[in-house]
Amino acid sequence: MIAIIKYNGGNVNSVQNALNRLNVDSVVTDDPEQILKADKVIFPGVGEASSTMKLLKEKELDLLIPGLIQPVLGICLGMQLMCKGNEEGDTEGMGIFDINVRKFPAKDIVPHMGWNTVSGQTSPLFSGIEKSGDVYFVHSYYCELSDYTTSVCDYILPFSASLQKDNFYAVQFHPEKSGMVGNQIIKNFINL
Repeated sequence: MIAIIKYNGGNVNSVQNALNRLNVDSVVTDDPEQILKADKVIFPGVGEASSTMKLLKEKELDLLIPGLIQPVLGICLGMQLMCKGNEEGDTEGMGIFDINVRKFPAKDIVPHMGWNTVSGQTSPLFSGIEKSGDVYFVHSYYCELSDYTTSVCDYILPFSASLQKDNFYAVQFHPEKSGMVGNQIIKNFINL
C-alpha cells in the first residue's frame, strides 16, 4: 500500500489517479499510523510553502516524515519542504536535504511552467529512461545543486530536478503529469 500524505495540497488526486492507472493501491491520509505502516510514502505538493508547513506542523507530520524508514517520494513542493529552508515565506523546512530553496531570478518567465529536459540522472528512479527525458514542471522556486542532486534541469540557471538521500527521493517536476517518462518514474519508485 502506498500512502499519499494529505495536507490540502493541490495534486493529491492527480498522484492517486496516476497510481490507479498503474493498478497500485493507495490511500490519501494524514493519519500517522497509516503512514508508518505503508510500504511506500508519496509526499506530493502544489501550494505555498509557509501555509503548507503550518498545516504539516498542526498534524505533526513535519516530525513524522523525516523519521520514515520506507521509501519516500517528495514531489514539487513536497521536495522543497524536505529541504532546510525556503525563501517562499521564509519557511523553515524539514531539513532532510541540507540545502536551500531559492526563488528564480526574474531573467525569464517565472514560474517555470511546461516541459523541460532533465539530464545527468543517477537515481534508480530514472532506470529505463533515456539519459535526457522531458518532464513537466510548474514552479517559481528551485532547489540548489548539491551532493544530493540526482538530475539537473537548466531553466534560467541549473537546478536540482531530483534529489536523493538514503530512503528519501524527491523530484521538482510532476511525474504524475509527465506522460510515459513520468509513469516509468512512478513504477521505478513502486519497485524500489
